[in-house]
Amino acid sequence: MSAEPGGERGNLLQELFWTRTGLLLLILVVTSAAGLAISGTMGQGLPRNFVTAIATGTMISAVVGFGQTLITSSAAQRALITPVVEESRKALRDLTAEYRALDREFFPSHVFEPTARPDPAFNQLMMQDLERTRLYGFRGFAGRYAACRLLLSQSECELRAVLADPRDEDAISGRARYLLRHEGADGDYDTIVDRLREQISIGLVGLFLARSRCSRIDLTIVSDPPLDRLELFDDSAWLTLYSNTSAGVVRLYPRTLRFSEGSFVYGMERAEFLRISNSKAGLHAVITPRTTRGDFLVLFERITGSALSQEGFRTLEDKFHRFRREFSASAQLGS
Repeated sequence: MSAEPGGERGNLLQELFWTRTGLLLLILVVTSAAGLAISGTMGQGLPRNFVTAIATGTMISAVVGFGQTLITSSAAQRALITPVVEESRKALRDLTAEYRALDREFFPSHVFEPTARPDPAFNQLMMQDLERTRLYGFRGFAGRYAACRLLLSQSECELRAVLADPRDEDAISGRARYLLRHEGADGDYDTIVDRLREQISIGLVGLFLARSRCSRIDLTIVSDPPLDRLELFDDSAWLTLYSNTSAGVVRLYPRTLRFSEGSFVYGMERAEFLRISNSKAGLHAVITPRTTRGDFLVLFERITGSALSQEGFRTLEDKFHRFRREFSASAQLGS
């Protein structure tokens, strides 16, 4: 039954005319109308007056009975059905609130499906989270996207980045296999590995160029980074699922899930990220706004195992800025 006033009245009238009481009222009305019609054909006299009186009384009984039945049914509606409807609504509201709490605890607030190009909605929402955060945690492969976001951001934060060790084949193989699936039969594993090593070098140069946007950049270089990329902010955690090998068509930008602060996944990923970034097993390095290019060249050799000349630095710098411009244009983040 409808919970709206108009719906209640419409259903009440409908029920009234389809019950035995409604049938009785209908009989009285028909009898009264028939009596009045018969009395109209009769001549003046006592019989006509008698039939008219019977028909009029029957009509009055029908009208009074209709009103009484309507009032009684309305009172029964308020006394019996309305409380049940209100209790049902209350139970539904409580159940909805419980499910919403479970949603916040275990389910992502946003889901972004795989794409072949950067998704503007995805990147704009992430930039909003970055603008509000004090600590930006990045666990990924090369750090190029983190450096781009820092240069495009209007706020200052502290960055902690967990990156792959370019000297370790195992640290590169997971991402290389994913990209090999994306390129299909024409892909070459060794070419992809060389390209990934160059991306790490470009990412390191990009982080050095973004040092003025951070109060501090803490780098942790690990030989067994998790395959999925994590970007952690004060009020959200973003998981990019490179490990999702059963997703059908492999895209360059995999499925990404955003979890809000307070959710189980946010707490678990934050704890795991801090454990890795504070681990003594990885190679740790720090970049600050006071880090000079000479300091960075020493740091670069320490991380990659290869010396970087001034000319090599400028080459990587040009490649990073080219990547930044392409990414900014595709993601519609400005320049």
